[in-house]
Amino acid sequence: MLYRIYEIAGEYAIAADSGQKVYDLIHPALIAETPIELDFAGVKIFASPFFNNAVGQLLKDISVENLNCLLSFTNLNTNGQTVLRQVITSAKRYYTDPQYQRAVDTVLEEYASSF
Repeated sequence: MLYRIYEIAGEYAIAADSGQKVYDLIHPALIAETPIELDFAGVKIFASPFFNNAVGQLLKDISVENLNCLLSFTNLNTNGQTVLRQVITSAKRYYTDPQYQRAVDTVLEEYASSF
């Protein structure tokens, strides 16, 4: 199954809500073990909020090994690859290390309550 990210996010894959749209599209298929290709042709700018929502949260219930087998990325420039790798590394730690997860959640809760 192929998804063209430009059609969802435009030139800028930066917003969390665009990433959530991607997640909502691909998560059911990946759970059913359907291979997915995300095509980034035409996308120029990337940020972690997009990848956190689109890919990072997949690691909550899909192993890295399965994700590597089922999810492929095409036309992703070097900057996008760098951001994606960082997000996957962080998400993997977040979902496999309960102490790290508690620490991150605590910091985010404290930050949110400061507003």
